[in-house]
Amino acid sequence: MSVTTAHNAKRMYRFDLTKRLVAKLHRDEAVIGGIGHSNFDLFTAGHRPQNFYMLGSMGLAIPIALGVAIAQPQRKVFALEGDGSLLMQLGCLSTVATQAPKNLIILVMDNGTYQITGGQVTPAAGGTDFVAVARGCGLTSAAWAADEADFERLVEQGLATDGPHLIGLKLDEQGPAGQTERDPAQIRDRFMRGMGVKKSKLVT
Repeated sequence: MSVTTAHNAKRMYRFDLTKRLVAKLHRDEAVIGGIGHSNFDLFTAGHRPQNFYMLGSMGLAIPIALGVAIAQPQRKVFALEGDGSLLMQLGCLSTVATQAPKNLIILVMDNGTYQITGGQVTPAAGGTDFVAVARGCGLTSAAWAADEADFERLVEQGLATDGPHLIGLKLDEQGPAGQTERDPAQIRDRFMRGMGVKKSKLVT
């Protein structure tokens, strides 16, 4: 995966990127949406049983996705995590590098703020480079998406090749396009059925 430096990365709209991602999912790939706007836009862009929407806890999208990837190595698994949430579990990048699941693709959605709690700035606004951090942790296939076309190329590469992969996305200041349903039990149950670990009728 070629590396695009952070300062050359275009600031993009999270909902547009999420729609582009969902449009490329044709094999029941799992997608774990992190707390807040990452999963709000995932729900709005393409609600499906293979989506898991994290509610109430920061920093868990990547650890959950790692568990799914290890448990189901034949299934591609995406983690959608914001920069503020990733800071809560930054060590998970080292764990991912150590476990090295070939089917895991991480999307770091970096707008430089804790957008959902009022727009307080994160260290990313002051220079923290999450792609450089990931590479330092051992994730050699880590790159910033230069623009929307480059994002689609990196997603296709992640789907077609062994990972783990990490794609850094610089985001603009636009808010989410919708909001996730807030029923944790239903989210969990539907996702388990989407993963094939429950066999009764899917709940959509």
